Amino acid sequence: MKRTLTMALGALIGTVLVAGAAVCLTSGCTTLGYYGQSVGGHLSLMSQAKPVPAWLGEGQTPQSLRTRLELAQRIREFAVSELKLPDNASYRRYADLKRPAAVWNVVAAPELSLQLKTWCFPVLGCVGYRGYFDRADAEALAAELRAQGFEVAVYGVPAYSTLGWSNWIGGDPLLNTFIGWPEGELARLVFHELAHQVAYASDDTMFNESFATAVERLGAQRWLDARAKTGARDEYRALDSRRNEFRALTARYREALDSLYKSAAEDADKRRGKTALMAQLRADYQQLKADRWDGFAGYDAWFDRANNASFGVLAAYNELVPAFEGLFERSGRDFDRFYAEVRQLAALPKAERRAKLAGAP
Repeated sequence: MKRTLTMALGALIGTVLVAGAAVCLTSGCTTLGYYGQSVGGHLSLMSQAKPVPAWLGEGQTPQSLRTRLELAQRIREFAVSELKLPDNASYRRYADLKRPAAVWNVVAAPELSLQLKTWCFPVLGCVGYRGYFDRADAEALAAELRAQGFEVAVYGVPAYSTLGWSNWIGGDPLLNTFIGWPEGELARLVFHELAHQVAYASDDTMFNESFATAVERLGAQRWLDARAKTGARDEYRALDSRRNEFRALTARYREALDSLYKSAAEDADKRRGKTALMAQLRADYQQLKADRWDGFAGYDAWFDRANNASFGVLAAYNELVPAFEGLFERSGRDFDRFYAEVRQLAALPKAERRAKLAGAP
């Protein structure tokens, strides 16, 4: 299950160079160190990327990689011509990072709440995650947060968006962490990340991620219908069916946990109720695997580690998707009009933005 880290690295570079001393004075040099690893990690990643034609022109490039890079470029052109996503340098270069994830995200939530802890940064605003290019750094923060009483999740992220800030130095690249994904999944990821370059609300992670998720779903279906072969469509249909059943199952328990946490019950009763719900969640998952998934184990790790933090992440990526899909319909299924509406919403105060997205006058 893909999760995205969105960081305006160009903005962070400017912050480090111009406001580094102020950061040390106001937020502590630990924060400056975090910015430094963000900038350094991204620049290292960028330095490893080469234009796709260069990879295709090298005799040592494996045929399997050539095929995937050519597919990725067809998907990239489709994003521009059919989905009206930005036509720029992003996803026209490729890098092999020699590791399984681009970055590792840390998310945290209290023991009796699904509300994600947020971190706030100049220019970027507040986000419900913190990303690291070194997994050891991510695990160190996770340990600190657990010591403070938070429930924590650490997960690898295959790709992230710099919101268009890095296009002047080559753009966000294709990576080994996802280039081999099934065709429909590769298309989803590229469309999702490019959507982050269309609109961004600095104070609303759920808005940003749900918008990108809506675009990836709309775009992937169009790609598969128009360009993919039958095998790719069948493969995507099977993957998406399981994904939708995973969402339905976890949404049901997320709602139950949220109701429990917001109830007037004593904390001890909430803890007992939480334990019972989590046990039933895992039992229902095992039943789903046996009855409908023929033992497919792709979600085992998520359920093994499921906690308030991992439930909080699911809400960020899915909660507002139906509202964005409704806005797309109200925009006449015209992507240019849809994006213009989303950009207008992103500029509004959060409460007004959410109300208008829901269709309020």
